[in-house]
Amino acid sequence: MNGKLTLYIDQQNNHYWAKTVKDLRKQIEGGGSKVNKMYCDKKDGSVVQTGYVIRDHWLVAYRPVEIPA
Repeated sequence: MNGKLTLYIDQQNNHYWAKTVKDLRKQIEGGGSKVNKMYCDKKDGSVVQTGYVIRDHWLVAYRPVEIPA
């Protein structure tokens, strides 16, 4: 996702760190298969991409942010 380091967590709580979808596919066993985007509806009716589906892994994307003290 845009070349920034992103944390992906699947439904079995496995953690993957990747900068690109290609890097993410390499980390998943047999990840050479098709990649589908995963979406979520927002309250205002719009849709936002939340991650990817690769093989049997439903991966939700998280970006680390600094929280000021």
